[in-house]
Amino acid sequence: MRLRTFYPTIVLSDIHLGTSHSKTVEVSNFLKSVNCSRLILNGDIIDGWALHKGGTRKWQVKHTGFFKVIMKMMEKQGTEVIYVRGNHDDFLDGLVPIEFYNIKIVRDFIHESHGRRYYVTHGDIFDTVTTKMKWLAQLGDIGYTFLLWLNRVYNTYRARRGQPYYSLSQVIKQKVKSAVSYISDFEKELVGFARLRKCDGIICGHIHHPANVYYNDIHYLNSGDWVETLSALVEDEEGKWEILRYEDMAVNEKDYLSCGA
Repeated sequence: MRLRTFYPTIVLSDIHLGTSHSKTVEVSNFLKSVNCSRLILNGDIIDGWALHKGGTRKWQVKHTGFFKVIMKMMEKQGTEVIYVRGNHDDFLDGLVPIEFYNIKIVRDFIHESHGRRYYVTHGDIFDTVTTKMKWLAQLGDIGYTFLLWLNRVYNTYRARRGQPYYSLSQVIKQKVKSAVSYISDFEKELVGFARLRKCDGIICGHIHHPANVYYNDIHYLNSGDWVETLSALVEDEEGKWEILRYEDMAVNEKDYLSCGA
């Protein structure tokens, strides 16, 4: 029996449960392979936009299974769960902040560890497209959905040849000048905000672009997503942060494409 790897803190974001592109099986397998004291779900865990368009037909048993895994972590490991509201799960606005049992649902959060303070936010509040022009964001979501469909087709082809998962959509985005500029501006805005809040770093998601970098004195961390990059942030017992990608994780990968809608 494989021993679970322990991390004091794990951060996941942008799982987008309720969409056909959510890698629900993979993220559930990952959580089954680890133990943690604190699990931060940093926004867009449930995709309320997709559920609104498709109703309950979009919600599947495996999506419920994801939360069952978390409940077992809470019961057996005593894991504290921090759920930070994102833009796709903005239906939580009427609830936050709320705390029950070992779960907190919040708009933002300060994570303190080893004498360092990290401001935790999904990141959409620093995106003028999603905050001020929601209709434009939803229009862009159509093109993004096509890109994710292309990504799934390509990875089905790779899987049949025994090749590992490869985020084609991420590679395409990184070659688009406007996307690269947007990511850079987004990171700088968040770093500036962390500095204003007198924090040592910032932990976010939203743009589906995992990162672990320093901007001078500020530590910028982005957990990526479970739609394209299949990545998580983990903090070890010495306070060191690392990006884990699914293809490098010690979990069962034989069905890594099995969670399509």
